[in-house]
Amino acid sequence: MDDTYKTVTEPAEGYVTEKKSKFISHIFPVKNADEVKDILEEHRKKYYDARHVCWAYMLGWERNDFRLNDDGEPSGTAGRPILGQINSAELTDVLITVVRYFGGTLLGTGGLIKAYKEAAADAIANAEIVEKTVDDVIEIAFDYTLLNEVMRVLKQFDGVKWTQDFTESCRMCLEIRRALSLQLTNMLTSIYGVEVNHP
Repeated sequence: MDDTYKTVTEPAEGYVTEKKSKFISHIFPVKNADEVKDILEEHRKKYYDARHVCWAYMLGWERNDFRLNDDGEPSGTAGRPILGQINSAELTDVLITVVRYFGGTLLGTGGLIKAYKEAAADAIANAEIVEKTVDDVIEIAFDYTLLNEVMRVLKQFDGVKWTQDFTESCRMCLEIRRALSLQLTNMLTSIYGVEVNHP
């Protein structure tokens, strides 16, 4: 089972000129559509004098939540080539915007597609791409007497992260990559008295 995905850690910028038209591209790490909306609003203010602010985003490790916008360019000439670059780099949780300043010469459909594609590719090339794992969250509750047994299980798993709340009883919130989640759950449920929950 594939439980990894690629994204970027921080924003990066790209730039292309085509027949005096300037295409300024940006790539941003985003977690949800609200973040996308905020960035786009800021962009429209910052580049208020630009002819077009076109964009595309992809969200979620399964890569099936995406949108694109040509912002007044001929249909399919801006958003689609931007999204195409996100897809060919296999990225997700990213937004790419391309701001166009018109240079006086019409580029035609082919010219526009090429320029938006190259601008998006340039932003990706300048970004730091990282591979992340899809993590599952497991909540467990148990009595203090079982703490050593639980810790012994957790120590067998690389990369498991947890937070704990040891007040009346022991509660832990574990985060582990999806590929190991079932194995960890099975080992914990085999300890008599450990309550396992998948929120």
